[in-house]
Amino acid sequence: MTIYEKFTGRNRDSFKDLNDIQENFSITYPSDFNFAYDVMDVLAKEKPEKLAMLWLSDKKEEKRFTFADMKYWSDKTANYLKSMGIRKGDKVLLVLKRSYLFWFCMLAMHKIGAVPIQATNMLVGKDFTYRCNKAGVKAVILTGDDDVTEHFNAVKDKCETVELKFVTKHKNAGDDWIDFEAGLEKASSEWTRPTGKDALCAKDLMLMAFSSGTTGYPKMIMHDFTYPLGHIVTGVFWHRVVDGGLHFTISDTGWLKSLWGKFYGQWFGESAVLVYDFNKFDGADILGVLEKYKVTTFCVPPTMYRFMLQYDVKSYDLSSLVHCCSAGEALNADIFNKWKDATGLEIYEGFGQTETTLCLGTLVGFERPLSGFIGRPIPGYKVYVKNAQGKDCLPGESGEICIKATINNKPCGIMCGYYNDKEATDYIWRGGYFHTGDTAYIDEYGNFKYVGRNDDVIKSSGYRIGPFEVESVLLEHPAVLEVAVTGVPDAKRGFAVKATIVLKKGFEPSDELVKELQDFVKTNTAPYKYPRVVEFVETLPKTISGKIRRTEIRQADMEKYKNK
Repeated sequence: MTIYEKFTGRNRDSFKDLNDIQENFSITYPSDFNFAYDVMDVLAKEKPEKLAMLWLSDKKEEKRFTFADMKYWSDKTANYLKSMGIRKGDKVLLVLKRSYLFWFCMLAMHKIGAVPIQATNMLVGKDFTYRCNKAGVKAVILTGDDDVTEHFNAVKDKCETVELKFVTKHKNAGDDWIDFEAGLEKASSEWTRPTGKDALCAKDLMLMAFSSGTTGYPKMIMHDFTYPLGHIVTGVFWHRVVDGGLHFTISDTGWLKSLWGKFYGQWFGESAVLVYDFNKFDGADILGVLEKYKVTTFCVPPTMYRFMLQYDVKSYDLSSLVHCCSAGEALNADIFNKWKDATGLEIYEGFGQTETTLCLGTLVGFERPLSGFIGRPIPGYKVYVKNAQGKDCLPGESGEICIKATINNKPCGIMCGYYNDKEATDYIWRGGYFHTGDTAYIDEYGNFKYVGRNDDVIKSSGYRIGPFEVESVLLEHPAVLEVAVTGVPDAKRGFAVKATIVLKKGFEPSDELVKELQDFVKTNTAPYKYPRVVEFVETLPKTISGKIRRTEIRQADMEKYKNK
């Protein structure tokens, strides 16, 4: 019996078809469910020598971790963090790129009950200040790579709640940083599940994640300990991981997508995960990794499939690959067809958010994927498309994707709410539904076709970019009077970030000014957010109340940039 069958009661191959899955799949769990103890530690005891992770450095150095290894190192990490004062409920910011230490830290904090918050290494000072103060972060654990610690040091006095600063690769940081690896090495590997006041229950806060802000700075999403259970469907039924196989999802640990494809669901299915800590995506390099390590299941955004298809995919031996998935942005027919021609494999799409696990997908039992369609509701989810009046949309009519649920009666995997933001929580949980803010339509067969986002989040090369943070940086430049940041169609990235700018008097549009503004954004926020397209205008379209109408800008740009 695989570990996920203990929580579902059935093997995935026992379901006759998709209807059987949707009607009869269910999850049961104890009131004190904890993934670290009830999944990973159980696997460490029952199948200690089974491979859990194959890790590759940027130079292809290999480390292999069994389930027994994961228990050993997570127990040591829990002991070390506890010895340094990390307790149940403490918030800890993790900026670790794709280091294997990320997995040790996550499991350790699950065991303690501390609350990890993932973040990308591309953050700069302003980003750190906002996140640490908003979440009340007690400790940061940062990579010693690049200039991450320098950015944090520049604002450390403004991060009011931070008491502990840990760093990996300590030689690259200053003396006021705590050497994480040295402390971890000395820690005991004997750990006991906490009881009494330190005991944990399934409804306790397990992790937090920042959303991409659109009308304000990012909100903090809260997930409880049932969140990993929601990823049984992600890993076992959508990614279709192979028991004893090797799954590869390309995602940095700064994003919750890493938990979708490199953590919970894959280990529920008892597949090892491949983690490759590369610095820059290269299609030929990734194809070589798929070939050399005989990856069995694979998931990347459409953009990355497109980059790999620039090479002769057929010249690589990908015979070990049995299933491919994609999410994060719309998958066009050209990529779908070319990948199938090159590999013989179709790409199965899915839909979900930072606030949820997989909500819609092409699962086991789905006859075949339809290019551009994101599937049907996953087991346990009742998903509808609603119009602005809250009525069900007719087939072919676009509306908001809404999930029938309440905050007190929700499927495993949907968020508990936004941290310290009751108004935003009440808004997204209203009328007996969880409102995703994404739009779709349903065809006559019940398949969902993704349309776009209700708000203004830009999906570019797999990143979700909120315009507000980019706008706030640009407005600090002396030349900028007003700005609206939107996404424009881009053949390589899906969408590219565009800044539509009204200049102050005394400044004139020029190529030099465009470059200066782009560099200004790269310097003052995460570089991937910089506007690749800059347009100077006399005025911005606005509502009667004075709000900028980004929708009007986007609509004008759809035709203008669609073939670029």
